[in-house]
This record gives sequence, C-alpha cells and structure tokens, in this order.
Amino acid sequence: MKLLLEQDVKGTGKKGEIVDVSDGYARNFLLPRKLATPADAQAVNAANISKSAAAHKKFQAGVAARELAKQLEGAVVTVKAKVGENGHLFGSITGKEVAAAIAEQKHVEIDKKKVALAEPIRSLGEYTIRVSLYENTFAQVKVVVEKC
Repeated sequence: MKLLLEQDVKGTGKKGEIVDVSDGYARNFLLPRKLATPADAQAVNAANISKSAAAHKKFQAGVAARELAKQLEGAVVTVKAKVGENGHLFGSITGKEVAAAIAEQKHVEIDKKKVALAEPIRSLGEYTIRVSLYENTFAQVKVVVEKC
C-alpha cells in the first residue's frame, strides 16, 4: 500500500515521503496513529508543493546569508572592557559580548552560538573572529578590545 508519511517513522521514512508498506502495517500501525495518509493524487500534489516551498525558502535564506556575509566581511567591532594591571581583563570577552557588539554597532542580529571563538578573549588587542551565518557561509569580523 502506498502511503504519504505525515511524520518521521523510524525504519520507514521521513515526513513527506511516499513509501510502499504492507497492508497490515498500514492498517494496524500507521493509519490509526495518524503517522501516514493514503497516497492519492491530491496528497502527493500537496506534498510536492510543500517540498518546493521549503526548498525555495531555504534558497532565499542562503541568498540573504550571503548578502549579510558581504556586509559583515572585514567589519571592525569595538568591545570595551575593564582592565587590570598588565592589560589583562577582569573576566573575559565571550561570543555573547561579541554578538551584542555586532548587533549594537552594525545593526545585525547574530546568535551568540554562531560566533566562533577558539577560547575566550582575556587581553586587550585586535582579534579576527569567524561568524557562521548559514550553511557554508561565514564572515570574518575584526574585534578590537579596548579599555573602558
């Protein structure tokens, strides 16, 4: 029996796929639990439309991320922090502070998890940081740490 899966089913397939399963499995497990619907022409057409819409949305997100990467590439962001003797910071500068500085100075919202710091910044100076914007889309941002 051909069915259109409404949810991911382990061992059978992913949501939106058309699968061929035995009649008993379909009648006794998939259909009563609303995990699948019969694959008639209308259901198949609706699944194809939703797949193409999802692909278009993903493409648009990639285009927007590439534009944002061009905008951020080589940008200079200044972070001010309290400094003790020897030029060492009280605490450290993390991805959260860098993301907040980018949002404040460049008016671009970046998730703190997308800021790739090998280790927290603990001293004054200039650092080049990689910001992940989307799948395989990155921007290099220069962060300058200054005294308050």
